[in-house]
Amino acid sequence: MPALSPTMTAGSISAWKKQEGEKVEQGDVLADIETDKATMEMESMEEGYLAKIILPEGSQNVNVGVPVAILCEEEEAVSAFSNYTPSDADTSSSPSKSQKQTPQEEAKVPEGKAVESAEAQSPPPQANVASSAKPGPAAAPKPADGSRALASPLARRIARELGTSLEGMVGTGPGGRIVAIDVHEQAVPSAEASTASAMAAAYPEYVDIPNTTVRKITAARLLESKQTIPHYYLSIECNVEELMKLRAQLNETLAASDGGKLSVNDFVVKASALALRKVPECNASWNEDYIRQYKEANINVAVQTEHGLMVPVVPKACGKGLATISTEVKALASKAKEGKLTPEDFSGGTFTISNLGMFGIKQFCAIVNPPQACILAVGGAYPKVVSLGGESYAERNHMTVTLSCDHRVVDGAVGAQWLQAFKGYVENPLTMIL
Repeated sequence: MPALSPTMTAGSISAWKKQEGEKVEQGDVLADIETDKATMEMESMEEGYLAKIILPEGSQNVNVGVPVAILCEEEEAVSAFSNYTPSDADTSSSPSKSQKQTPQEEAKVPEGKAVESAEAQSPPPQANVASSAKPGPAAAPKPADGSRALASPLARRIARELGTSLEGMVGTGPGGRIVAIDVHEQAVPSAEASTASAMAAAYPEYVDIPNTTVRKITAARLLESKQTIPHYYLSIECNVEELMKLRAQLNETLAASDGGKLSVNDFVVKASALALRKVPECNASWNEDYIRQYKEANINVAVQTEHGLMVPVVPKACGKGLATISTEVKALASKAKEGKLTPEDFSGGTFTISNLGMFGIKQFCAIVNPPQACILAVGGAYPKVVSLGGESYAERNHMTVTLSCDHRVVDGAVGAQWLQAFKGYVENPLTMIL
């Protein structure tokens, strides 16, 4: 399993694009790999023949570096790997299967066999020559130290899953050892298991939806963020009346030249980048011995997809116009939803924006996206009556944004300065394009 992105530690095999025995050229796509960010193509680094697919489609959370397939140079060598298994690589240094069997191998024994394969290979107990009759089965003997009943690893696992105790069971394995079939035949669910079953039965019917690799990684990182980063939150209200007017004017101009359409979020991206240039302390990340401050504002934009939350990046946003930012964000969002983001599309971000305004959300707090120090949560625009001086009042569009900060990197006053800078650009949008 190759590392297809800088943050990838494991991947899932979505689909194999080549079949066993098929010729492979350098650069050919071997498989689709679902990573922590997107579904990416695993390319062959050299030419040859795909001799063996070790891990099938659907294999989940395969660690980087684990063998997934075998490529050989000559077509005649393909047949030599027809019965290959990963354990074949170290049979010369490992005990033979007739001498030792792991619990994992024992777990592969077909259900219903009376004795696990390891137990079947054990020598039968010596018959008692002084007795004229065979003793009947007895409860599994305890070890001399009285620690626990004698049972195979598989039997213990099955007992745990069934919520039953091994005490008092009659073992049919060698030396009275309790084996898998004994647990299946003699299991008596514990009171706790019966209670749990009754509680489960009280719930309505449900469907268990498997978590994608993206969702698992996202969950792990968000949990890590909340547990290890000291968050604090600052909110500010921005008058976006002038921004809305400028957006409408620019969209009319763009429509005449078929140049697309600007969104409020495009202005937010640009204003955030410019505010980071004014207050670079927020464009930083925490390290134990130093705080790293970045010289460019690379803005991640949160995009919701059917696979989970993705955060593609708009690099060097300070130097880009609104139309360019709009085009890039649309293209990145489309690639994210199709699962076609490349490592360059989501790597190197220094600040993140999460916008739920299009869903009617007025205000919310986002979780910092490590190793970044800040994330901006953007709510939707709403009308508000404001004073124009004296007894004159008018209705103006406003928007509430909340900055989540890592207190190790950004002090409260610094976060407030950044919000003031952001507010200045949003309320005077012409300053963004000067």
